[in-house]
This record gives sequence, C-alpha cells and structure tokens, in this order.
Amino acid sequence: MAPRRVVVTGISLMTPLGLTTEGVFNGLLQLKSGLKPTTSLKNSNEYTDIPSKVVGALPEEFDELVSKEFSSRELRRWNKFIQLGLLSTKNALIDANIDYNSLSENERNLFGVCIGSGIGGWDDIRQNMIAWANKESKRNGYHALQPLFIPKILANMSAGNVSIKFGLRGPNHSVSTACATGAHSIGDAYRFIKDGYADAMVAGAVEAGVDAISLGGFARAKSITTISESDDKNWYESASRPFDAHRSGFVLGEGAGILILEDSERAIKRGAKIYAEVLGYGLSSDAYHITTPHPEASGALRSMQMALRNANKTADDIGYINPHATSTLIGDRIETLAMWKLLGNAGIERGVKIGAVKGHIGHLLGAAGSVEAAIAVLCLYKGIVTPSKNCVNAGHAPGDRDMENADNSMWNFDFVGDVLGGRAWQGANEGQVALSNSFGFGGTNSSLCFGKFM
Repeated sequence: MAPRRVVVTGISLMTPLGLTTEGVFNGLLQLKSGLKPTTSLKNSNEYTDIPSKVVGALPEEFDELVSKEFSSRELRRWNKFIQLGLLSTKNALIDANIDYNSLSENERNLFGVCIGSGIGGWDDIRQNMIAWANKESKRNGYHALQPLFIPKILANMSAGNVSIKFGLRGPNHSVSTACATGAHSIGDAYRFIKDGYADAMVAGAVEAGVDAISLGGFARAKSITTISESDDKNWYESASRPFDAHRSGFVLGEGAGILILEDSERAIKRGAKIYAEVLGYGLSSDAYHITTPHPEASGALRSMQMALRNANKTADDIGYINPHATSTLIGDRIETLAMWKLLGNAGIERGVKIGAVKGHIGHLLGAAGSVEAAIAVLCLYKGIVTPSKNCVNAGHAPGDRDMENADNSMWNFDFVGDVLGGRAWQGANEGQVALSNSFGFGGTNSSLCFGKFM
C-alpha cells in the first residue's frame, strides 16, 4: 500500500490586516499594515503606563461579524479565541467546498480537529481575577466568578467547540507550544492523516492576545518594541521590522490561521481544489534557555533539516522560506544564521527568497505559525513571494551584544524587503519547495515543508 499523501484544500485567515484570506494576502502584496497605536483601542486608558505603544489588533469589523454570526448567549459562553476558531473553521470549510451538514457518519468519525492557542482566554482570566479581588463589590471572591470561567479559558476549547459545532468526531487535539503552536498543530494533523488516524483535519491555531496584561508582561520581559510616537503620523506602521538592522522587538498581535488537510485520495475523489501538499514536518528543542534561542542556531537548524528529511528533499530544493522572524535583535539574527547554515552561500547565490509576514501584522503568538504556513501555501500556489515589510536594510542590530562575532555575509539573502507586489517565484512550478518556521519560548521549534501536488 502506497504511503498516504496529505494535501491542503481549504484556508482561512483572520489577521490585523483583514478578516478574509484574499484580503490578507492582497494586503501583504500591497505592503499594507495592520498595526495601530494603543491610543486607538477602545480601552486605551488601560495601556497608558505600558512602554509599548503599538499592537496588531483585529479590525473593528470583527465585533460586528461575531454579533451577526452568534447569539448573545453564545457570545457569553465563548471567549474571543473560541469565536475566532469557529468563524475561521467555517470559512476554511467553505473554501474547501465541504458541506459539514452533508458528511456521512463514517466521514465524521474520520474528520478531526487540531486547533491550538498559546495563551487561551487571557482576558477572561483577568476579568475574573479583578472581580474576585474587588472588595468594594458585594459579589467578590468565589461568588464573583463566572460559571463558565474555566470552559472559556482552556486552550483546547477552540478545538472542542469546533468539534461540537461542526460534528467532527475524529481526533480532537490541541497544541500549546507558545509561538510554535500553529505550526505544531498543522504538523500533528498531518501525522494523524499520514498514519491513518483521520482522513481529514481542521488544523491551525487562534489567539486573542491583545490585552493590557499580556502586552505589559511582554514589555516587562523586554521582548517587545517600545518604539513611540514620532513626527511621522504613521510611525506605528514601521514598528515591526523583521531582519532590518533597526528592529527593536516584536509587536503583539492576534488572529487565526486555519487549514483543511485531507488525504489526497479523498480530495481527488471529491474534486477538491488542492493548494499544496504537506511534504514534511520537523520539530526540535534548543534545551538552552526559556526565552533566548541557542546561540549556534542548532535547534532551528535541526528542525528545518528534519522537515526536509521527512519530505525526502534537500536544501537545494528550497526556493522560499517563510521565517519566524519576530523582529527581535537576537531572534532574527539566530534564525538567519540557521538558514545560512542550512543553505550556505549557494542558497544566496541561487536566490532563495525569505518572505517575513510580521512586519505587516505583528506577532500573533500561538496563531503565528498557522497564519504564516497558510501564507507559504498561498505563495506556492500563486507563484509569488510576499514582501518583508519594513526590511529596508537587513543586518545586525546595533543593540545586539553578540553582533561582533557574526559573519555579515549571512545577511545577503533576498529578504524581499518592501517590494510592492512581492517577488515572482518561478521555481514554485518547477519542483521547488517552501519551508515555514516557527519557534517559541521554552526552546520549542517547528518547521513545515510544502510543495506543489504533482
């Protein structure tokens, strides 16, 4: 029996750049920004003391969208990250031309869900703790807690509610590996199909992390940019600068990226549109530090190498990498070093393209990996690489204390910086593959390899 092949047949993106897949992808090509100052938020007074003044919040239309889609009772029961999962799954199923109401009993039993979240229902945790501690209210302590407090905050509740809502009775799985969550979710779902546990999977991650406490926490950890208002009225649009020498930390974002994965025979039989094939999955640990990547880039390198081995490909087959690239001083340097160790100067010379997304939308934490994997799939499908917004001059950041020991030649990749319309990728139709990287706190790494389905 031939090994199973796994393909992508549906995509849904909801990001600070837009609430539709087409809108997000076109926004990337047009160098649009989804970033905004914290002063523009409804509860802006809560952010006053936080040194970071910019976020990648979802468009205001999201609230209107969910109010039309869900009843007031449902909205009270579901945290925003659960709402994101339900909406994105519906959109991905529509894109895949799957009518979930018409699935047979056997199809439901073999259709699973793998949706993760990095921090789950953060805002409900905060609100319940405030209510608990409010001594001036008659309802405080135990009596102030919402009856559905726990089901609203658990990270697996997006997956659980999607399974219930759409009647999908296959594997019900949820990953929470910080900023690698989305990539691990897709990789695990790929393995479920590959190994026969399911014929189809809803896969990806969601995050509703734009909150004063989470922003303040990342600011205290000194991971996030503290760029502030300048003479440029749109200063916030340049706050996230992946690989650029003037990067100063990431911008907190939120959103969702959901893919529909299927066994290729199932997809072909029903006449599905096939975006790409999932060829390989790699994962590793730095085993070094809770927030800082290994200085030799060993974990990131091994993750990419494993994905290629799993795909039966080599570094010479890579035409494009969608990097993790958070816009941090050290993180971007270490990832560039990993890519350079993998590809060498030969990769630079043959024009491997590096297209980073976070300059447009910020860092979507747990959802970053699935959003960026979806972008990689679309780039492969369309034969074009989206630009790395705000990457004007790739290089070592002045505040990086280890920059003196690094080789400048590794910065000679084609980072597709601020290229309106992106860069054409002819090799996408000639057998080249795409890698998508995601790395998270705790030293967790994940890489996905995609190729044209042939």
